This record gives sequence, structure tokens and C-alpha cells, in this order.
Amino acid sequence: MTPAAPPVQQDQGQAWVDFCDALKAAGRIALRPDAPATELDRAEAWRCLSRYTRLGLQMMLEFGDPDFPQFYAASDDTIKVFLPNPDNRYANATIAGDREYRISGRRGEAPYLSFGTKANRYAVDGTMASTGELEASQMQFEADGSFEIVASRQPNPGNWLPMADDSSMLIVRETFFDRAREAPGSFHIERIGAPQAPRPLDAATLATGLQRAAGFVQGTFKLVADWTEMVAAHPNQLAAAPYAEAAMRVGGDPKICYYHGYWQLAPGEALVIDTEVPDCAYWNFQLANWWLESLDALHRPVAINHHAARRNADGSVTLVIAAENPGVANYLDTDGHDRGGMLLRWVDAREHPQPRCRVVSLDSLRAG
Repeated sequence: MTPAAPPVQQDQGQAWVDFCDALKAAGRIALRPDAPATELDRAEAWRCLSRYTRLGLQMMLEFGDPDFPQFYAASDDTIKVFLPNPDNRYANATIAGDREYRISGRRGEAPYLSFGTKANRYAVDGTMASTGELEASQMQFEADGSFEIVASRQPNPGNWLPMADDSSMLIVRETFFDRAREAPGSFHIERIGAPQAPRPLDAATLATGLQRAAGFVQGTFKLVADWTEMVAAHPNQLAAAPYAEAAMRVGGDPKICYYHGYWQLAPGEALVIDTEVPDCAYWNFQLANWWLESLDALHRPVAINHHAARRNADGSVTLVIAAENPGVANYLDTDGHDRGGMLLRWVDAREHPQPRCRVVSLDSLRAG
């Protein structure tokens, strides 16, 4: 008599229940005492959670197989994690440190292009360490702009992007001076020596992906709230030194000097920033909300770069942040907010001048 087959274990959906419970727990971060409780700020907090959920599922589940990586956007016009640059187009892919990868494509018209490997631990301890960097200026391209890169732990001839044992993410940054006129590049990634096809989805893979996605949502949401709380201790100032090491821990580009700040204005006030401009490949300044999401750069002047900014007679730059334009150059709109994050970047700068910030009345700017 043929023995009966063992019963198939029925999935009771506990992984999904745990995922939903973790998202509920993440929502409590939006209610922390230091977070603003205006209708706009609270609505943006819940929307930010929905965006992180969408990204977490992409990152950890849909595009989470390091044997079959695909490029996806971890930051774009609707997903904005930790002050992404509005001048940038980002492409991310999941990798693993014990594998090797080939990145191919064709360079577009972005003046600055870089590739980096990261040890992404946002879901664990809120860090993202750089494990390898490669810029276009270090690369060889064909006459038509096409290229190939090998990403691996061991050096390779030609275009080589270093990896480490704990590398888990590859990121491409294209920085545009004028996004309306400059065409983007095209990029493809594949594992060298990959299996022929992915395995069918199983319960363990799904549960792990959901767990990691929830961890990403919780960890990242807490990270940005903790960062804002830290920077808000010194409102209406920009500084690099206190935050430089921390910026690298959360995935900053080693070639960029970041000046972080927190702006807060009462009705009728403006924040004026004066700074010398160093010899550098590129710079920009941007505003963000309390949750460090870049403000709406598609419809409002919430960011400015060296290409668009008007210089003073001595070569310096004056930026004006306010709820309405007092009729000055280099105006940045607060987009309905009364507080939030701000960031100034110098790329490949030889010097790092200290910006000077002051709060003034809008009337004084109109009179001037």
C-alpha cells in the first residue's frame, strides 16, 4: 500500500499580518512630540510612510534578487528619501558581495555621472556605507558613449567598480544642470554567471521580503525623524562639520561636501543665505519638508544650482527663502511649509566656504 503523502502546510498569511503590524508601529513615529502637528505636516508624514512602503516592497521583494538585478528608482519625483537632489536621476539595483556584475549602457548628457556600491543597512541600524565609487571622469567610453563596467571584489581591467563582502546595493547618479535640455543615459545590469532563470516564489522568500520591507520603512522613517531633530537644534543655520561623518553613514557621496540645516520661519519672515562659491564641478541648494522629502521641484522654485543661480558682483551668491517672492534673484519657495530641512552641496570643491544665514522681514527685502 502506497503511504499517504504528507499534508501540504497551508499558509495562514502570518507574514502579511506581521508586515501590516510593523507598518502600524512605524506610524507611531509620525506622532513623536518633536514632529510638527499641522495638517500639512501630518498628511505628509502619512504619505511619506506610503512612499517608503512602496519603495521597501520594490527594494526588498520585487527587485530584491541579487542573481537577477534590475535597476529601479529609489528616489524620484514621488519617492524622496533623505533629501535626494532634484537635479539627479537615481537608479538602484540589489547586489550581493559574493557575486560579480556587469553594468552596460550608454552615457547621456548629464555633466556628472557616478556609480557606487553600498552596504545598505537602513533596515538594521540606519546606515549605508560606501564600498566602492567610480566616476565618469575615471571611465573609458566608446565613441558613441557606450560603456561596460565590472563590479566585483577583485580588481578587473578597464572600468572597475569595487565591491566588498557586505555590498548589497548599486546606485547610479546622473546630475543634470538643466534637466529640460539634457538627455538621460541608459543602463543595464546583470550578474556574471547567473542561473538560467529565477526560482518560483516560495513562502520563505515572500516572508523574508515582507519582513525586510517593513524593517526598511521603520528604520528609514525613524532615521529621518532623528536627523531632523538633531539639525533642528540649530535652526536657520547651515553647517558641514557636525554632520559630515553622519552624512557618509547614510549613503552620501564621498566627493560631495554637504551642508545640512533646518529652516523655520514665521509669517512675513525670510531666510537669507550669503556664501562665497568655491571652485567646484557643481553646487546646488534645496529645501525639504520636516521628513526630509525634497519639496515640489516640478512646480515651484524649491531648489537652485550653479547653472541657474545669479551671482553677485563679487562672485558670491545670495539665496532668499520665503513663502512669497519679494522680487529678488535666487528666490526659493517654501511650498506652503513653515519649517523643514535644507541642504547645500559642493561637488569636488577645492575649498569649503561657510555660508552665512540671517532671518529678515519680507518687507525689508521688498524695500531693498
